[in-house]
Amino acid sequence: MKLIDYQDSRPIYEQIVENFKLQMYKGILQPDDQMPSVRSLAIELSTNPNTVQKAYAELERQGFIYTVKGRGNFVKGNDALKDSKKEELISAVLELFKEADDIGIPLEELFAEIKLRLANYYKMGGNA
Repeated sequence: MKLIDYQDSRPIYEQIVENFKLQMYKGILQPDDQMPSVRSLAIELSTNPNTVQKAYAELERQGFIYTVKGRGNFVKGNDALKDSKKEELISAVLELFKEADDIGIPLEELFAEIKLRLANYYKMGGNA
């Protein structure tokens, strides 16, 4: 499991949070799947258990997981989280389009360039 990139400037717990969220968005982690225990994940990642616990606490605070006393942490099955992320992404893209328009970049030119780059991205298997 590749959850940590030591070249990344973000704190390790944030990287763990973002990677688990991505796995949930992609459907790799399904609702009610059990998360790895804090201790086992800390050993696997060669990190402090407190770091993993902090990541799990943040995931729970954001509504991505829930805790069952004595059993562990589980993925929360809530489509509203994915819908919320979709709305956040759409808002960010719209802001970028507004910025491009404000500085005089024709939106048609922007759309054409994005379309071309997306085609290349998918041609490369989505790994560009």
